[in-house]
Formats: sequence, structure tokens, C-alpha cells
Amino acid sequence: MSGPPPHPLAVTIGEPAGIGPEILIAVWQSRSETLPAFYVLGDAALIAARARRLKIDVPIAETTPEEAAAHFGSALPVVALENRLEDAPGNPSGVNAAGVIEAITRGVEDVLGGRAAGLVTCPIAKKPLYDAGFRFPGHTEFLGHLAEKATGVPATPIMMLAGPELRTVPVTVHQPLKEVAASLTREMVERAGEIVGRDLAERFAIPSPRLAVAGLNPHAGEGGAMGSEDADIIAPAIAALREKGFDAFGPLPADTMFHAAARRKYDVALCMYHDQALIPVKTLAFDETVNVTLGLPFIRTSPDHGTAFDIAGKGLARPDSLVAAIGLARQLADNAARNSR
Repeated sequence: MSGPPPHPLAVTIGEPAGIGPEILIAVWQSRSETLPAFYVLGDAALIAARARRLKIDVPIAETTPEEAAAHFGSALPVVALENRLEDAPGNPSGVNAAGVIEAITRGVEDVLGGRAAGLVTCPIAKKPLYDAGFRFPGHTEFLGHLAEKATGVPATPIMMLAGPELRTVPVTVHQPLKEVAASLTREMVERAGEIVGRDLAERFAIPSPRLAVAGLNPHAGEGGAMGSEDADIIAPAIAALREKGFDAFGPLPADTMFHAAARRKYDVALCMYHDQALIPVKTLAFDETVNVTLGLPFIRTSPDHGTAFDIAGKGLARPDSLVAAIGLARQLADNAARNSR
């Protein structure tokens, strides 16, 4: 006998002036039996306005998280926010900031409250939020804050890019390249490896994940000739991870670790800075790569692209990455549920 249907996923609308509203419409319209049920935390009037702008007829059901799955087959379920949103594609404004922040906050509350199985976030624009007083560097840091606020346990969110052929993790993220070497520590590399190894085992169902660790410098330092960080910081972190039972190895020269034969030897690549991680995974599968946040007490995925203001409202946006993000969130939620039994 089958049990009750799983809780739907909560999907935030993201930046209203971007492509979030239209890719949500496109994903629901192209749904099949394999697409997991979800609801949108947003504004039904905005979504309807974007649909009219694109000359799309989409039924919308204003609902609650508890009733969303029942509507999913016949209408796009929308859970209304207290803050209304304006539809002005390509023209971001601080007037929408409160609603954008509310959607993220409500999504975390729904997942931690058991009303949603996981959180999928559409892209946000940081400047309108900063102009409205938002004090976090970005989405990921805000999610870590909300997790700690709700649970009382400090969170260390780790960004992972997951594509069909490659998973990568940047140990340092949004930092100027000239600051990376000075900010990198053994503890950062070791902590990232622990979180990644644990979440790959528990959420991705990889029993003994293999962690390939990239060097910081060309040729992983060339024995100290091209920098000491690989020997002084990264190698000791790898040794510590191995002592803790993780299958970590390196540091590896980054220019030889992403070809097909090399990728078959590991499950994830730990990289030392943003572009070292994002360039290879986006080159291999730009439209199918998903941004996954590890180290949180809930599932969070996001499409791996931005707000795309230049094409917002023109019907040109592709929903592929959002489809992949929704599918992966469902898979991770189901794996986590099985492991918790």
C-alpha cells in the first residue's frame, strides 16, 4: 500500500523584473508525469500579468502549501505573499525587495515546518535588495542566517554546482582573485570537504564519495616553485580529511583534472576559487547545471543562471536549469527522507 503523496516543493519567484516568473510558467506548462509537484511563493497578479505580456494562457490557483499538490495538475499553484510585486521586466526596483525577501523567508519556514519537501529559489538581483537595506552578501548567506535563526545551530552553507557530468564546489566564492590566497585557510578547505562528503553520502546517496581537491596555483604549486599555499594549506587539509575517513586526494593541477578520463575518478571537485569551479561545469552543461546549497538543515537548489534582465518579458528564456533544479531537489529530499528512517 502506498503512503500519502510527498509534500510539494516550495519555489520562490525570485527577482520579479527578471525571467523568474516566465520560466516558472514555462516549467508548469511543459510538466509531465515526472515533474514533481511544486508551488510558487509569489504574487498571482504578477504571474498573470507576465503571462498576458507573453500572450500565454496559464491557469493559476491561489492556494496554501497544504493544498498546492491537489491543484498542480490543473493550475499553477501560487501561495500569496503579504507584499505585492510589480511586473516591470528588465527594470528592477527596490519596491519589490520586501516581497523577494519574504518569499525566501517563507520558503525556509515552509520547509522547516514540514509543509514543503525542499526549497527551489529563482534568481535574485542583489542591488535592488542592497538599496532596500538587505545586509547579506547574497542568497546563500541569507539562507544560512535563516537556518541558524530557526534552529539555533550555526550553519556553514556550501555552494555546489551539479551538472550531468561534473560537480564542483568553490571553497572561496565571491572574492576578488587578488584576495583568494590570503583568505584561504586549512580549516576552510577541511570544513568544506567534511560538509560536501557528508551531504553527498546522505542526500546524493553516494556511499563513499570521492573528493578531488584542486590546487590553488599553476601545477598545484610545482613543489613550491609557484606558490606555497598548496603544500602549506591544501595538502594538510586533505590529510586531515583522510584521517576523518573521507576519500579525499590532491592537490591536483586544475588544468588536468576536468577532462573526461579524470572526471571518472571522482564524484566532486573541491576548487579553491569561483571561476576555477564554475567555468568547467558551466562549459560542459550550461543549461542543465544546478546550484545546490550544502550544509543547511534543508534541501535548497536553484537554477544556475542569473535574472537575465536583457531578455525578461520577451519569451526567450529557457526553463531547462529550473526543471533540473526542481528534479534534483525532489531527488535529494527523497534520499534525505529515506536516510532519516
